[in-house]
Amino acid sequence: EETDQEPVEEQQEDQESNSNESELEQLKKEKDEVYQRLLRIQAEYDNFRKRTQKEKEADRKYRSQSLVTELLPVLDNLERALQVEVKEESATSFVEGVDMIYRKFLDILKEEGVEPIKTEGEKFDPHLHQAVMQVEDDNYESNSIVEELQKGYKLKDRVIRPSMVKVNQ
Repeated sequence: EETDQEPVEEQQEDQESNSNESELEQLKKEKDEVYQRLLRIQAEYDNFRKRTQKEKEADRKYRSQSLVTELLPVLDNLERALQVEVKEESATSFVEGVDMIYRKFLDILKEEGVEPIKTEGEKFDPHLHQAVMQVEDDNYESNSIVEELQKGYKLKDRVIRPSMVKVNQ
């Protein structure tokens, strides 16, 4: 009788051992899945953090873009006002006052990172310039800017208004 019970007990132990091993395998598999999910969530969080940091930096860097864009027509009008020739003494002092305002305005814009785009004599660059006319002039190289029709401006490294130019063919 004892010999009959031993194989039964061994079978039960083998079944328990197999059961424990499969349970252990299942737990290892679940642990690996949870660990992989944790790694993905951590990577997503890092990406989110980096993306929001870049967005904040861009917001700070270009915070004045909308204001500058609204003020550019005022700058254009000041430049036009300064191009008017005056002959009377009283008008001369008025033009000098407008010139002082214009220079101060340029200084403030420069402090914000606004600078005019170079045009005349430069090669045409579609990222910086908008060609509105083409001419044939032997005095200029092909694809170079002959005349600036409207000033363009950059805010730091971003074009906020391209220069309108006349380009040689």
